[in-house]
Amino acid sequence: MASIELKALIKRYGRGLAAVQVLHGVNAHIDDGEFVVIVGPSGCGKSTLLRMVAGLEEVSEGQILIGQRVVNDLEPAKRDIAMVFQNYALYPHMSVFDNMAYGLKIAGLPKAEIQARVDKAAGILELGALLARKPRELSGGQRQRVAMGRAIVRQPQAFLFDEPLSNLDAKLRAQTRLEIRKLHRELGTTSLFVTHDQVEAMTLAQRMIVMNGGRMEQFDTPEAVYNRPASTFVASFIGSPPMNLLRQAPNADLGGPPGAILGIRPEHLVLGHTGWAVQVETVELLGAERLIYARLGDELLTVRTEEAVPAPALGSTIRVRPQPEKLHWFDGSTGVRIGPR
Repeated sequence: MASIELKALIKRYGRGLAAVQVLHGVNAHIDDGEFVVIVGPSGCGKSTLLRMVAGLEEVSEGQILIGQRVVNDLEPAKRDIAMVFQNYALYPHMSVFDNMAYGLKIAGLPKAEIQARVDKAAGILELGALLARKPRELSGGQRQRVAMGRAIVRQPQAFLFDEPLSNLDAKLRAQTRLEIRKLHRELGTTSLFVTHDQVEAMTLAQRMIVMNGGRMEQFDTPEAVYNRPASTFVASFIGSPPMNLLRQAPNADLGGPPGAILGIRPEHLVLGHTGWAVQVETVELLGAERLIYARLGDELLTVRTEEAVPAPALGSTIRVRPQPEKLHWFDGSTGVRIGPR
């Protein structure tokens, strides 16, 4: 196992005036044994960042250190990492055992050690009964476990996951998330996991890097990112439904800075007889909770309530008030958080 350090990483495609910069000075230190998730929308640079760590993309500027060793100029095979992709990349003509053992055979390990490593990984991933099967005989979730097993047997310093759950349905994604968490608890291997899914990020990460436009917006624990977002982008990207961001709220009454953007999570708005008068546009019942979408002036407000709370009539006017201790303020020009992070 090893730490991973990213120092002022920049990535450009092309040269001279035609160069396009897609990563803008990313700095992060991933501790030995830590599970860090890189999350962000499509095109934000998260997969490019991971591929640079893996050695599949060249570094334009900056340094990557794995285990305190600069690896910028090392081939992927010499970085002592293992990567799990979203498309499994299994050999269709090989059995599960041979798929998992292939890299070890190429490396020339003794048969007894190969057998021991594959058996151990198969036990962790509950693949013991499937070792003789071919990939076509497996479900999508089982194939992904084989891909993870192939990475485990290598006993690398770090695991790199590139959106490994994207091809699974919702139920399998949830199940595989649990398996990945269990895997990390048992192995304790440093892990970088890329996803566009904020639920995966929040449930898997010990810390998470939130990317936007090639820049790292925030690097913190899931709790801190949710409760103290560093910017309006983070506030709107993390959380489902996202945080309400209001420019026309009565900031003066709430003690907010002039011209600031007010942020308030939907679950921190309370229905009652006092507060803002808002007009109900639509109501959604989502099992144990209800989402009320209402209009406050020109802005749309989302309110989350328990299912037991009676649904207001469409078109009716109701009153909601924000919980004062749950307010967030952001600079109206830059979108950066005002106050402690």
